Amino acid sequence: AVTLPLAAHQSRLLAKLENLQPEIKKLAERLRYEVSVRGKQVGWSEKVARFHFKKNLRRIITELYVRDNCHPFKATLLVWVQIPMWVCMSLALRNCSVGATDSQVREQFSAGGALWFTDLTAPDSTWILPVSLGLVNLLIVEV
Repeated sequence: AVTLPLAAHQSRLLAKLENLQPEIKKLAERLRYEVSVRGKQVGWSEKVARFHFKKNLRRIITELYVRDNCHPFKATLLVWVQIPMWVCMSLALRNCSVGATDSQVREQFSAGGALWFTDLTAPDSTWILPVSLGLVNLLIVEV
């Protein structure tokens, strides 16, 4: 529920970034020509011309990112949400299953399952949950 919309947003941003690449390439070639012409007029060295080319190319690329609202850092939003969720879920599950010293909590987990898994402290011998989780994650990635 949380990561699917973020994954769709990330895919849309990555598609925008990929669609910008031909335009960036064309603008870089044009800028390279303009810098070389300007460098010959003013008498810039190779190092100075390269500096001006890189500086102006960064400016042009930033303008394109702002124009299309697709900065590459926005594409990492999914990772920044998934990591804390994974850590919190892992710690919560570990504390619930392994760290439970209270016999009442362990008793509730051993009798609190549903369907084919009636004991939540035992591993899933049918592998239904791990396989379904893997398939759902594959579906999210492919969508």
